[in-house]
Amino acid sequence: MTYDPDNIFAKILREEIPSNRVYEDGETLAFMDIMPRADGHLLVIPKTPCRNVLDASPEQLSAVIATVQKLSQAVMQAFDADGVTIQQFNEAAGGQEVFHLHFHVLPRHEGVSVRAPGKMGDFDLIAQHADKIREALA
Repeated sequence: MTYDPDNIFAKILREEIPSNRVYEDGETLAFMDIMPRADGHLLVIPKTPCRNVLDASPEQLSAVIATVQKLSQAVMQAFDADGVTIQQFNEAAGGQEVFHLHFHVLPRHEGVSVRAPGKMGDFDLIAQHADKIREALA
């Protein structure tokens, strides 16, 4: 399988599609999921092309997981969460839908289930959640 430079996350990186960015460094980008399964659900991606864990370089994986950890700590603080769920899928059979390496970071609260997948979120609420995460990072 080859990398498709026209996938939605590549377009977000090129700013051809809007996103609510919460963190960015030289190698990674974190932005809000528009179909959040929990309040504060965000995605972390490398800025360089790779389809998933199966073809990522050690450098890409290292950069992305460092950002996943940083954002996990931020969402825990921002949402007074009891825990965090980190999800990552590889290839269609493994549940991957967008073929650019990405990690889902979801703040979690004891006894609260995640929402069903595939439901568009409220963009104003997502923006408020992004602000809370940015504040926690500051």
